[in-house]
Amino acid sequence: MKFRSIFALIILVACCLSMQVVVAAEDKDGVLTTIDEAVKQYKSGDYAGAVSNLDYASQLVRQKKSERMKDLLPEPLVGWQANPASAQTLGTAVFGGGVTVSRDYKKGDAAVSIEIVSDSPVLQSVMMMLNNPMFAGSSGGSLKTIKGQRAIVKYDDKGLSGEINIVVAGRFMITVKGNQVDLNTLVEYSETIDFELLAKH
Repeated sequence: MKFRSIFALIILVACCLSMQVVVAAEDKDGVLTTIDEAVKQYKSGDYAGAVSNLDYASQLVRQKKSERMKDLLPEPLVGWQANPASAQTLGTAVFGGGVTVSRDYKKGDAAVSIEIVSDSPVLQSVMMMLNNPMFAGSSGGSLKTIKGQRAIVKYDDKGLSGEINIVVAGRFMITVKGNQVDLNTLVEYSETIDFELLAKH
């Protein structure tokens, strides 16, 4: 009987340890732990601490999202070179917050940059322009459809520079800028972005 009790205790300890390992594996970025701490603070009446931890947890989630979004930035076109993609996350205290990923491309004197912004209040003003041709025209742009998405195109033929702004799923704003490039190159870079996959993030 004593042997059985010891054996049962060993099994129980092993199960507890395995559960801790699973939780640790699932929470390697600290999000769940931070949220649990915020819940405890809320229950104890420490609302300031709960808010601080929830803000921190949301920032960690944005960072994880930005790393996934970096994979959606396209590879360079033939003959072009590209720098590694970069990511930046902002809390709600800065311009309402948001996640930004970007990548720079170069070919001789020609340069193109692609930036994807999500979770930002700035998207509202861009969507307003896309839904109203008068706004786009007053800002010097023209409306264009790229792979089924509405876009605002601004291009200077003399300066060989311009930008294309595209809103995807009402949550993502894509900006493709270029210097010393023709408009076709900007459109081609815009078309290399997987809009459907982006909308799933």
